[in-house]
Amino acid sequence: MRKIKLGKSNLEVPVIAVGCMRMNRLEKKAIESFIRNAIDLGANFFDHADIYGRSACEEVFAEGFAAIGGRREDIILQTKCGIVPGRMYDFSKEHIVSSVEGSLRRLKTDYIDILLLHRPDALMEPEEVAEAFEALHSAGKVRNFGVSNQNPGQMRLLQKYIKYPIVADQLQLSITNATMITQGIHVNRVGDEYSVSRDVGVLDFCRLEDITIQPWSPFQYGIIEGVFIGSPKYPELNKKLTEMAQKYGVSETTITVAWLLRHPAKMQPVTGTMNEGRLADCAKAADVTLSREDWYALLLSAGSDLP
Repeated sequence: MRKIKLGKSNLEVPVIAVGCMRMNRLEKKAIESFIRNAIDLGANFFDHADIYGRSACEEVFAEGFAAIGGRREDIILQTKCGIVPGRMYDFSKEHIVSSVEGSLRRLKTDYIDILLLHRPDALMEPEEVAEAFEALHSAGKVRNFGVSNQNPGQMRLLQKYIKYPIVADQLQLSITNATMITQGIHVNRVGDEYSVSRDVGVLDFCRLEDITIQPWSPFQYGIIEGVFIGSPKYPELNKKLTEMAQKYGVSETTITVAWLLRHPAKMQPVTGTMNEGRLADCAKAADVTLSREDWYALLLSAGSDLP
């Protein structure tokens, strides 16, 4: 699979990341087969979080990976921390270090390739985060750091204190949830709702600072309300997806991921499927380059417009 450089790190990563949030729903043999298939596709980048499956997803992944005789050096592991479900967000040094220790234990590994801070903690003290990162990096337990769902100001505040570059920002982005893209098209239009920047220009900031955007829920509309492929809520989009799928000789799933990969920001979409066929369709997007006309046609068919 085609690869990109992850932020300012030395990591060369596949353009597709495999999200493991639902892995605990699979049977043991299905997990083993899914992991083997992902690696065979070249999608050897696995995205986790300490809370996925109430912490079970990291554990079942490790068991499945061991069962197929996998070698740690052949995969890239990313995990996230900072959410205490239903109670709070916690970027304290104690919580970050403790969360990483738990992930290392569940993943049965000595190190995490990338650690992301999951959702912004309103009580974050960047100096304390810096201490946690330094302790984890110097101990060889985490090699690279990033964030998720953060805006430019939050990242700049962190970067002021941590000496390691923020290599990734995981953000919700899809054809139907593309405000970070469309705001730049509608800039400087009085009274235009689409010109309002709700993320303080995070797309341009990440490009300027060489931070890789990792779109999560690339097939979802709304706040994870459902998949837009095949949804009666998006008839024009689905009509256009089918047209493009036929034109490029791939599936609608492939076109959806290719739409994200066509953007010059060099993004790394995070899939969430546990279906091997759909994952294969996602992987095919690495070899599809949409034309400028087709990219815009899909954007417009999802309800966006041009000023």
